Amino acid sequence: MTDIPMTDTSMVDSILTMAKQPKPAAIAAQALSFGYPDQPEVLCGITLTIQEGDRVGIIGHNGCGKTTLFMLLCGVLSPAAGEIWLFGDLLQPGQFRPEVGLLFQNPDDQLFSASVRDDIAFGPQNMGLPPAEVDARVAQAADMTGITHLLDRLPHHLSGGEKQMVAIAGLLAMTPSIILYDEPTASLDLRTRRRLIRFLQNSTETVLISSHDLEFVLEVCDRVILIDDGHIIADGDPRAIMGDQALMEAHGLEKPHSLIPHNDPHHGA
Repeated sequence: MTDIPMTDTSMVDSILTMAKQPKPAAIAAQALSFGYPDQPEVLCGITLTIQEGDRVGIIGHNGCGKTTLFMLLCGVLSPAAGEIWLFGDLLQPGQFRPEVGLLFQNPDDQLFSASVRDDIAFGPQNMGLPPAEVDARVAQAADMTGITHLLDRLPHHLSGGEKQMVAIAGLLAMTPSIILYDEPTASLDLRTRRRLIRFLQNSTETVLISSHDLEFVLEVCDRVILIDDGHIIADGDPRAIMGDQALMEAHGLEKPHSLIPHNDPHHGA
């Protein structure tokens, strides 16, 4: 009778152990601090963890450090103290990390090529991708953002909302795993804003959104972080945090209109 070889139990145990290990967070910032010469304590010991696929709103009054946080998370700025980890790897300031994309507040800061097509292709080209792959990424990003009809237009001839969607397409063409959106609705009309809401609701990337458009944050994000005076004041459910009028007003914000109960008087004889 032929012996049937037993399964290598050590290999099985190893596979099971690996399967049980939690994946590293998309973003992990530990004791992050930063200051400018004229503003020494913009961020003070910020610690936060963002899981892969999260959609997180970063809210706070002007000057609270939202944009500074984004510049740190993508390596443009170097922290005075603390560390940032992206998918388990330590972020080195100044290091190009194609898995992280930053959308600037003003799309004019992001668009500089002779055509929309060239602008979207810029990132993939600089990643060293072959021309066929660059063309495929441009076409896919344009389709995802609904701007295929703009590909041969001059970027500076576009409306503010069109420029914003082109800038987003340029990021998507690099297929980042994390996208940081800094005030993405600032230049959008109502129709384009609604298109962006639907797009972000269906996105698969890890998304952080810094915005004063709190209704937009309510529709898109499943978590909110409130920053003030260089610290995280609250972190959790958007409706619970933004629905707390006392908390919001104490930190220079207003409770979103949609979270204020309205009792319409009944008209009758």
